[in-house]
Amino acid sequence: MRPGGATGSDRPERPNRDGDRPQRDRPVRGGRPDRGSDRKLWTSGGKPARNDRDARAREVELSDEEKQARALRAVRPRHDDPEIPEGVTARDLDKGARNELKTLSKENAEGVAQHLAMAARLIESDPELAHRHAISAARRAGRIGIVRETLAITAYATGDFALAIRELRTYRRISGSNEQLALMVDSERGVGRPDRALEVGRSVQRSELSSAAQVAVAIAMSGARLDLGQTEAALDELDIPQLNPDVAYSYSADLFSAYAEVLEDLGRIDEAESWRDRAARADAALGDDDGDLIEVYEEDIDEEEMVFDSVDDAIADSSGEESGDEPVHPTES
Repeated sequence: MRPGGATGSDRPERPNRDGDRPQRDRPVRGGRPDRGSDRKLWTSGGKPARNDRDARAREVELSDEEKQARALRAVRPRHDDPEIPEGVTARDLDKGARNELKTLSKENAEGVAQHLAMAARLIESDPELAHRHAISAARRAGRIGIVRETLAITAYATGDFALAIRELRTYRRISGSNEQLALMVDSERGVGRPDRALEVGRSVQRSELSSAAQVAVAIAMSGARLDLGQTEAALDELDIPQLNPDVAYSYSADLFSAYAEVLEDLGRIDEAESWRDRAARADAALGDDDGDLIEVYEEDIDEEEMVFDSVDDAIADSSGEESGDEPVHPTES
């Protein structure tokens, strides 16, 4: 019911000229009966006007471009493209991401890649500007998975969790990937729905995710449990195979730190300090990787590092964990 308006049951029905039936069955334009007109209530742009009976029929006739424009209407208004610094090119974007842009025209792909590269460069130092670059990319290539993923990540970084949820759902629908499940869980927490966050986290089999994604989901789920005051359950969420004090991967420092925080909440201070120390050592060892993947293996209190010569070598070696191969300790070689 509109403010100050009458409901359908309260509004008197006006008889027609013959006085035998109401005129409710005729189309209405501007509050007045459309006497005998066959014209439809379309706007000049070809889209259905509100309350038009034929609006749904028109929906199925929209082109892909029109549907995409409608999906992105929340980010369309009054957007000015941020400036691309001189020297930034498509090659500054990850090769895998560039491959997703091959369906675009060469000129458009170049512009989208530049905005994505800038979003990646600025996400930590200036998330608001990174988000503006992501919006610019989405306006040009909203049907590309990496574009919607970037828009979701930058929205999350700026605290727009509702937009992040929407874009993550779109990204998952386009790509079929669940690798950003943890971000979906945490975004649900961000809008104050920890129960829903737990449902989202349980909606996917963890075995379908990479090890790094499994860890991220466990940390997000633990946070949702803490939101609900379920501290013991929060600790249980982190008790996963990757919680191994004797071996560290790129995700280990975050996992160890999260485990330490929950232990501290439970009053288990000594255990918390032990895990916090492990997290600090893993973080220090992984902090000088210069972009390559590093794995650190511990025996007793000694630390050793294994630095890979190339990203390809690192990825090939790290895949052993997910395929069931055991990590090789330096003392065993």
